[in-house]
Amino acid sequence: MRERDEEFAAFVRARSAALLRTAYALTGDRGHAEDLLQTALIKTYLAWGRIAEPQAVEAYVRRTLVTTSTSWWRRRWHGERATENLPEVTAPDTSVQTDDRELLWLALASLPARQRAVAVLRFYEDLSEAETARLLGCSVGTVKSQSARALARLRVALGEEPVRTRDGGTP
Repeated sequence: MRERDEEFAAFVRARSAALLRTAYALTGDRGHAEDLLQTALIKTYLAWGRIAEPQAVEAYVRRTLVTTSTSWWRRRWHGERATENLPEVTAPDTSVQTDDRELLWLALASLPARQRAVAVLRFYEDLSEAETARLLGCSVGTVKSQSARALARLRVALGEEPVRTRDGGTP
């Protein structure tokens, strides 16, 4: 049991930063990303003995991130309540430097869960179409079509391409 715990702890130390970035890309919120990663790591720890190959662990965690994120998105209520008093902002304002990044995150967050998962795994995690399909449990064709739709929606949301009607014209 102790060896298992040490192996898991080593994995978490080595990969948690990269997995947190993936979780953030899926949720668009630092707090939700941390919660998502913690939940995925708990599920991974519980399944640690069933994961036969060490190289399969990260794929297992990524798939758990995507499926957990999707189930949270479907639930839509995250257990938070608005408060009357907002905390004071103590950090310097860096919004000018992050405008483009924020627009991208907002556009990514507006995608349906499946398109967002494909976009994150394909372009943020730089996985191949086959790896993405395997992680999501779908066909390569589905990954291709979801990827194309996600990119088209992102281009429109970011103002890089005009919206077109079915006949190819602009509205």
